[in-house]
Amino acid sequence: MNELYFNRVAGELKIQPRQVAATARLFAEGATVPFIARYRKEATGMLDEVAITSIRDRLTALVELDQRRDAILKSLEERKLLTDELKSAILKAETLTALEDIYQPYRPKRRTRATIAKEQGLEPLADLIFKGQSTVNPESEAQAFVSAEKGVETVLAALAGARDIIAERVSDDALARAKLRDLYWAKGVVRSKVLSDKAEEGIKYKDYFDWSEPAAAIPSHRMLAIRRGETEGFLMVRITPPEDDAIALLEPLFVTGRGPGAEQVRLAVQDSFKRLLGFAIEAEIRIESKKRADAEAIRVFSENLRELLLTSPLGQKNVLAIDPGFRTGCKVVCLDRQGKMLHHDVVYATTSSASQIREAAEAVRSMVKKYNIEAVAIGNGTASRETETFVRALGLPSSIPVIMVNESGASIYSASDVAREEFPDQDVTVRGAVSIGRRLMDPLAELVKLDPKSIGVGQYQHDVEQNALKRSLDDVVMSCVNGVGVELNTASKQLLSYVSGLGPSLAASIVAYRNENGPFKSRAQLLKVPRLGPKAFEQAAGFLRLRDAEHPLDASAVHPESYGIVDQMASDLGCSVKDLLRDPAARQKIQPTKYVTNTVGLPTLTDILAELAKPGRDPRERFEIFSFKEGVEKMEHLKPGMKLPGIVTNVTAFGAFVDIGVHQDGLIHVSQISDRFIKNPAEVLKVQQKVMVTVTEVDIPRKRIALSMKANPEIGGSSAPQSSPAARLAKSAAPKPVDWFTAALQKNNRNQN
Repeated sequence: MNELYFNRVAGELKIQPRQVAATARLFAEGATVPFIARYRKEATGMLDEVAITSIRDRLTALVELDQRRDAILKSLEERKLLTDELKSAILKAETLTALEDIYQPYRPKRRTRATIAKEQGLEPLADLIFKGQSTVNPESEAQAFVSAEKGVETVLAALAGARDIIAERVSDDALARAKLRDLYWAKGVVRSKVLSDKAEEGIKYKDYFDWSEPAAAIPSHRMLAIRRGETEGFLMVRITPPEDDAIALLEPLFVTGRGPGAEQVRLAVQDSFKRLLGFAIEAEIRIESKKRADAEAIRVFSENLRELLLTSPLGQKNVLAIDPGFRTGCKVVCLDRQGKMLHHDVVYATTSSASQIREAAEAVRSMVKKYNIEAVAIGNGTASRETETFVRALGLPSSIPVIMVNESGASIYSASDVAREEFPDQDVTVRGAVSIGRRLMDPLAELVKLDPKSIGVGQYQHDVEQNALKRSLDDVVMSCVNGVGVELNTASKQLLSYVSGLGPSLAASIVAYRNENGPFKSRAQLLKVPRLGPKAFEQAAGFLRLRDAEHPLDASAVHPESYGIVDQMASDLGCSVKDLLRDPAARQKIQPTKYVTNTVGLPTLTDILAELAKPGRDPRERFEIFSFKEGVEKMEHLKPGMKLPGIVTNVTAFGAFVDIGVHQDGLIHVSQISDRFIKNPAEVLKVQQKVMVTVTEVDIPRKRIALSMKANPEIGGSSAPQSSPAARLAKSAAPKPVDWFTAALQKNNRNQN
C-alpha cells in the first residue's frame, strides 16, 4: 500500500494518518470492519464502523486509480508516446477524471473526420491556422493543400479538414474538458421528453413527458425514474448547459487573435462543442449523475435495511404462527422457543361456514394448550385482519399477545434453497408460516436468509449498480449481526456466515461439527472445527455467544484475548469472575487504569466493564406489542379525518409508506410528515417505527391512501363509492391528472417489481 495515500485519506476524512495506517494494516492482516471497530480501538484511535468502512473504500478506490495509471503508462510506452513531461503529469493526477483527461489526446481512436484529414496531409495547415490566427491568410495557405489525389478537391474542403483537426484537439484538451465539466454541473439541465407514439404505452412516466430540472439538484429518485423511462424506450433524456455559455467559455481558451485565422479557429471550437466535446462531457455527466443517484438510493436502502434488521425481537417464546388465507385456509405452525417446528395444520377461519370456523377455533385452542403457546404471530398479507379478528375472539389468555408480522419476502424464502434444505418434506405454505413465526421471535436471524433486495425496503434497487448495492447491503447485514451477537449453538449457517471472519464455508463447518458432536461447551472448542484456524477464531470469537458455557465470559462480548484481564480483576478483588458478573459493588471497586498495558487501553477496558455489567446484552430495543385499530380492516372502513396507529414499512426520498392494517399501505408525503419543513423523510421516520397518522384522502378505485402526521392536516378526498356502476366506469375512464401522490405511489410500486 502506498503510504502517501494515508495522508490523503486522513485529510479527506479529517482524521490522523496513523489512524489510516493502522486500519490499513489491520485490513491487510485479514481483519473485518466489525472486529476492528469493536476490538482494536486503541490501534485506530476509537474509529467507528462508518470511518473504518470509508477508509477501506477510499483505499480501494486509490488502488484502482493506481492500476489504471499503470495501464495508461504501459500503453503509452508500448506505442512510444511516453515523454518525461507526460509521465510526470500522469503520476501527479489525483483523480480518475484528471488521469483520463491527460490521456485523452493519446487514446487509440477509431477513424474520425480528424484522422481522415490528417491522412490527407492537412495537419500542417491546421497548425498554420492555429498558430497564426492574427497573421495567416487561411485561404491562401489552403491552396497548397488542394490535391485531387488525396481527396482534397477544393480550398473549402482543405479548410474544413483543418477545422476538423482543430476541433478534435479542442475536444481532447484537458483544461477545456475540466472547465466545461464544471459548467455542466453549474448550469446543466436534465431534460426529458416522451418519444413519439409512446405517450399511451408509457403513461406511468407521464410526469416526465416534458420535464426539466438542474442536473446538480435533481433528487436521486427522480433521476433514476427518468433513466428507467429512457431505458424502457419511452423517454428521450439530455443533460445540457446553455449553448451560448459553453461557447463563451471555450472560445477564449483557443481563439487568441482577431484575423481570418482566428475565425477559422472559432468555427472549429463551435463545431467541437456541438459535435464532439459537448456529447463527451454529457456522457460523463450522465455517468456521474447516475453514480450520485445510485449512491443516494443505496444509502436509503441501507438505512431502511438496518432499521428492519434491528427490529425488536420478541425473544425465545413458544409461538403459534399463522399465514392467513381465504379459499385455501390459514396455514398454522407451532414453534418451540428455539424456532423448531413442532406441528403444522390448516384451519378455515375466514370462511362463511360456521361449522368450519368452529372447527378452526377448536383446533387453535387445542394447539395453544398442547404446545404451551406464549404468543401468536399473524402474517400481514391477504386475510390478515380477518384472521386477527378470529384469533382475538377465541378467548385466549390475556398473557398471550396476538401480533401482526410483516411477511414481506416470506414467499421468496419459502421457495428458496435455504427453505428446502431446512424443510425438505414440507410445502411452501408451511415454510412461509414458519418464517412468519421466526420473524417475530428474532427478525435478524430470519431475515438474513433472504436476499436483502427481496425485503421491499429499497428505492429503485433494481436500477442501481448491483455490485455497489450488494457491497453496501452486505456491510449492513454484517454490522447488524455482529453488533447484536450470535448464539453459537442455535444459529443457522446463514446467520453464522455473516459473523466476522467466518463466511459460508466455515459457517457450514460449524453447523456440521455441532450436529455431529452436540452443542459447543466453550468458545475455545471452535478451534476443533475443521479449517477454522487461529485467525478466524480471533475475528469471530467475540461475536459468538454461549449461554450456560463452562466459562462465564463465553456468553458475553468480552473477547477471549481479554479473559486474562478479567481474571486478574477478579483475583485482585479476591472473588471469582462469576462474582464480578453478579455483584455491582465488586465491579465498582475496579480501577481501570491499573490494567492498562501497551496493547490494552482505557477504551477496551471501558468496554469490558460495561459488558461485565450486562453480559451478552441485546442492543436492540425492547419489544413492544402493537395493534391496529379494531374495526378498521379494509379500505372501505377508512374515512378522511380518522386517526390511526400504523407501522412504517418503507422510507423513500419522497415520503414514507405506512401499514395501517387495511392491506394497502398509505403514503405520508414528505410535505405531510411534520409541521416544520422536512427535506429528508429519514430525519424523522425509520422503518418499523410506530406512528399515529391521520387519513387525509382515500381513493378506493385506485387503491391509494394519503396520510399525514401534521397536527392539523388538510382533509381532502372522500372514500364514498360512486352512485352507480356506470358512473364509476365513467370516472375511471376519464383522464386523471397526475399529482404528487399518484407519482409517488407509482414509484413505490415500480420499486417493488
